[in-house]
Amino acid sequence: MKAFLMHKDRDFDLQRELPTNEGALTQDLELNTLFAAMARGDEFLFEMAKRAVLSSLDDPEAIVYRQQVVRDCLEQPSIVREIYDVAVEALEAEKKIFFGSFSLHYPNAILHRAVAVLELLVGALKRLRQIADEHAREFQSEGFTELFEMITGELGDEYLHTVEDHLRELGFRRGVLISAELGKGNKGTNYLLRRPINTKLGWRERIASFGRSSGYSFQIADRDEAGARALSQLRDRGINLVANAAAQSTDHILSFFSMLRAELAFYAGCLNLHEQLAEKGEPTCFPIPSAPGKLALAVEGLYDACLALELQETVVGNDVSADEKVLVMITGANQGGKSTFLRGLGLAQLMMQCGMFVAAESFRANPCDGVFTHFKREEDVTMKSGKLDEELSRMSDIVNELTPNCILLCNESFAATNEREGSEIARQIIRALLDSGIKVFFVTHMFDLAHGFYVQRMDAALFLRAEREPDGRRTFRLVEGEPLPTSYGEDVYRRVFGPAGQATPAATSGVGMDAPAAGESRRDAVR
Repeated sequence: MKAFLMHKDRDFDLQRELPTNEGALTQDLELNTLFAAMARGDEFLFEMAKRAVLSSLDDPEAIVYRQQVVRDCLEQPSIVREIYDVAVEALEAEKKIFFGSFSLHYPNAILHRAVAVLELLVGALKRLRQIADEHAREFQSEGFTELFEMITGELGDEYLHTVEDHLRELGFRRGVLISAELGKGNKGTNYLLRRPINTKLGWRERIASFGRSSGYSFQIADRDEAGARALSQLRDRGINLVANAAAQSTDHILSFFSMLRAELAFYAGCLNLHEQLAEKGEPTCFPIPSAPGKLALAVEGLYDACLALELQETVVGNDVSADEKVLVMITGANQGGKSTFLRGLGLAQLMMQCGMFVAAESFRANPCDGVFTHFKREEDVTMKSGKLDEELSRMSDIVNELTPNCILLCNESFAATNEREGSEIARQIIRALLDSGIKVFFVTHMFDLAHGFYVQRMDAALFLRAEREPDGRRTFRLVEGEPLPTSYGEDVYRRVFGPAGQATPAATSGVGMDAPAAGESRRDAVR
């Protein structure tokens, strides 16, 4: 019995190692906000959301397979949650059946525990069968269709009745019937558990045969401990094979429920996230993964899902068309939404590649081999290195992990030094990355860097600029445009110190003068 809700032909790998850049991705894209929204306080849902989102798929067919399951979940949320609850309740009930680790070395204890657990699990299997019978036709995805067909095919009425009969017999209410042969030295061998005789006698026959002996028998004295021990050993030998078989059956069914719970936990998280975004009036869509080997990116209304979850206001989305582009350079006014767009893009790529919906009105992109981020960090409080050294060290680690068809998101990289030096460092790194088949998205205030690439008129490069109204207001939209030599830091200065203030050179450069703008979160303002 297999669930196969995450993959078409295999279980979800719970032991798969997370990517080496997990920490950077979580910090830069603020993934914990996403995971918390999917979990809604449930630690298991949080862990499964984290594992699923960070374990990207690179096959468009595998992505679409999961998307179809997510669609079914969105259309039948109550049924999906009911199935999830059945799995959770079965596993929780099994934990309460405790026999002690020492006693489980004996076949009799193993069998008794296995029977007790199986009786619980049969009840859960019946509930699954009932759900499948009542609601299977309401699901369209291949994943749920195969699951329900497996449940109805494997858990037929005859099978369930047979299992219940066996469990009743394994209760040994009429004693244990064991056969054996005499071996060397007249020692018993080939112990086998036998079906009780006349188990289907009617009530008249049972009354008539009551008190009759069908063979020779003996009794053990009340205080004969050695005899009782010997009899117990004979019993254990007789039921050993059955005990092992029952224990294996229990493990098999528990494994099914464990995997069903784990895989449905991801989809329960998708339901939680979708409900919260819908409550805020934010759009979502199912992305279109393009064919392998083709660079694609076309989005409408793309926004940062994590920002939307934290703000009361509606987040502004962006439209971008960047098919066949390997470099996207993003410049423009301070607090104009550049970093927010970059995070939204990284989130959407990860959400697409784990089979989820994305935070956009439409989204089409090519699956990549990995998403990497290089965002600016705060000063090293240990004073072991300067900010530039730290940035170079992190970039070196990233380069060691990059492969062709990866995506690198850079946010104000190498701005810790002067513009000339920072631009030259970034320029050489970007060129090397592009030559290696890496797609680069670069947010920067360094005019020398951005303009240097712009004048080359590269067909595979796109230049976006954060829009600014003539009166200094930000629209938080990105438009195609030539990089400008100013980031309008004086707008931020005036917003902080008032119209009477004098704009300083530091403010004009747009470095280190960020302050909250209307409609932005505080955490955006400190970037």
